[in-house]
Amino acid sequence: MQTRQLGNSDLNITAIGFGAWAIGGGGWAFGWGTQDDAESVATIREALDLGINWIDTAAVYGLGHSEEVVAKALEGVAKRPYVFTKCARVWNENREIGKCLKAASIRAECEASLKRLKVDVIDLYQVHWPEPAEDIDEGWQTVVKLKEEGKIRWASVSNFSAEQMAQVAKFGPITSLQPPYSMIRPEVEESILPYCLANNVGVIAYSPMASGLLTGAMTRERVATMPADDWRKEKNRLYQEPQLTRNLNLVELLKSVGTPHGRTPGEVAIAWVLRHPAVTAAIVGARRPGQLKELLGAADWRLTPTEVNAIDGFLKANPA
Repeated sequence: MQTRQLGNSDLNITAIGFGAWAIGGGGWAFGWGTQDDAESVATIREALDLGINWIDTAAVYGLGHSEEVVAKALEGVAKRPYVFTKCARVWNENREIGKCLKAASIRAECEASLKRLKVDVIDLYQVHWPEPAEDIDEGWQTVVKLKEEGKIRWASVSNFSAEQMAQVAKFGPITSLQPPYSMIRPEVEESILPYCLANNVGVIAYSPMASGLLTGAMTRERVATMPADDWRKEKNRLYQEPQLTRNLNLVELLKSVGTPHGRTPGEVAIAWVLRHPAVTAAIVGARRPGQLKELLGAADWRLTPTEVNAIDGFLKANPA
C-alpha cells in the first residue's frame, strides 16, 4: 500500500489506517455494542499483516479500554505501527463523559494513555474536540509542550474549524486535522480542507463510510435490530428517517459504480474521500477479521471523473 507524508511530520502513513473506536466495546455513551477483545486483537493483527501502518484510537473509546486492547494486540509485534490517540475527553466513576482542555487534565490524560498503550512516546497526539471553546489556547499550548518534552512526537487536532486552527497555530504548528468526512458529510470541503491544503496540515478523515452506513452491508432490517447499546441507533441522525432512506439509496448508486470494477460500496466511499487533494488518509474501522480485506483496495484505486460526477449529481439532487 502506498504511503503519504502526514502534514509537516516525518510520518509516512498508509492511505488507510485502522480505526479503534468500535473495539472499545459497549457500556459507554458512544459504544458500538458488545465487542469480543480476542476478535479485536485478531482484527488489528490482520490489519498489520495487510500492510496498514497506523492505528487511530482515543482515551475515551471504551473509557480507556480501546487503548488497552491496542496495547495487547501489539505485544510481541516486531514491526510496530504508528499509534495515534487523543485527549480532551474525561470521565468520572459513574462513566459520565466530560469536556476539559485544562493543562493539568491534558497532562494527566497523556500519562494515562502512555500507561494504557504501554509506550514511551505517542506518535500523534490529537485534541479530540475544541471544547470548551474558551480553553482551546490553553489546551493546545499544553499539547505543544508535551511535544517539546518528548512525551509525544507530533501534535494535532480533531474536529476543529478553520478559524480554530488559525487561532491556535500561533502557539505551535498543527501536524494534522481529523475531521468527519464522507459523501454524506462533505461540509469540510467549504473552508476546512482548503485551510489544511494551504497550511500544510495533513488530513486524516474519519467515518468515510458514515459509521458503517455506506459499506453495503447495512440494511433497514439490520438498523432496526441494532442492540440498544449501539450509539448509532439513537444518536446518529444519518440512521434516522428521512436520512436513512436517502442514504440507503446512495448505497445502491455506489454498488452500480463499484460492481463493474469488482469493488464494494465501502471501497467506493473511501476512494471518494481519498480523491480530495487535502486528504492524506482515511480511518477505517473493523471489528472482525475479514472486514478490512473488502475495503483496502480503495487505497490505490481512483474513481473516474464520470463516476465522481454521478455521485455528486445524486448528492445535489438529494440534499441531506
